[in-house]
Amino acid sequence: MRLPFHHAQGFGGAPLGNMFRAIPEAEAVAAVQDAWDAGIRYFDTAPFYGAGLSEIRMGAALKDKPRGDYVLSTKVGRLILDEIETGTRDQGEKGGLFEAGLPNKWVYDYSADGTLRSIEDSLKRMGTDRIDLVWIHDVAEDFHGAQWREVLDQALDGAGKALTRLREEGVIKGWGLGVNKVEPCEVALDRADPDGFLLAGRYTLLDHRTALAGLMPKAEKRGAGIVVGGPYNSGILAGGAHYEYQAATPEMQARVDGLKAVAAEFGIDLRAAALQFPLAHPAVAAIIPGASRPGRSAENLALAAAPIPAAFWQALRDRGLIAPDAPTPRG
Repeated sequence: MRLPFHHAQGFGGAPLGNMFRAIPEAEAVAAVQDAWDAGIRYFDTAPFYGAGLSEIRMGAALKDKPRGDYVLSTKVGRLILDEIETGTRDQGEKGGLFEAGLPNKWVYDYSADGTLRSIEDSLKRMGTDRIDLVWIHDVAEDFHGAQWREVLDQALDGAGKALTRLREEGVIKGWGLGVNKVEPCEVALDRADPDGFLLAGRYTLLDHRTALAGLMPKAEKRGAGIVVGGPYNSGILAGGAHYEYQAATPEMQARVDGLKAVAAEFGIDLRAAALQFPLAHPAVAAIIPGASRPGRSAENLALAAAPIPAAFWQALRDRGLIAPDAPTPRG
């Protein structure tokens, strides 16, 4: 696998951008420190998370850590401007998530020049000298409508080629797409040479069949690792009310209730199953559950190591709650 880790647990930085709620500065930095103390050494963020706020906080939390001791990833595709946004923000599918973030205006830019500028800006915000992995962010139908294929082509010709050069020059260790749809990843594998993908919410206990059928075997064959973002599917698998960044529909809640019922029969914490399921696939390089409060990272690591009997996974198969051919952890 071409990514610099395998079957790891990382730290997802979206909550540091004030996703869903305004997080006090000290609490945000403490959440990263907690992850470090728990042994986590992969940290992911993005300019979009709070219009640069997540990157600023991530950099502040990691500033005294030995740079060679951890892997850092961020994203390109949106430039954060000095201009202050005064009107209503159009954030696509993620609209409203970061209303408590910084008020700076942002614009899409998937060009080669825009990519280099974005990386330079991210380095400054985080106060670091290098970024290990770079994901091209949100190139999917949710954000670009019917034109997403055209936008993806532009991104691969612009950002993709620029990142390939940076990888060849040793400036970064790898690149790929950071998306919440499977199809753009498959297109990227056909058209370019990505090292992996940060795929949010599409290879989880709740939603994995589409990725399992096509992307996962293709990625494994190419040696492209999958970083599973949002293993709790925006929180619904961890007892929350959100799915895909919005209030869960009654139909989706009913599916989760089915998973909860089996977990209750076996005395299993559903959060443990949600973290362990994606890690069972050989193409998965890491999972990155978000954590906005101290203590959550250590809790997630413990859940990922909690014993779950093989009979539990078989029961999920028997009831059609997971795909028959989905790899599952050994009991």
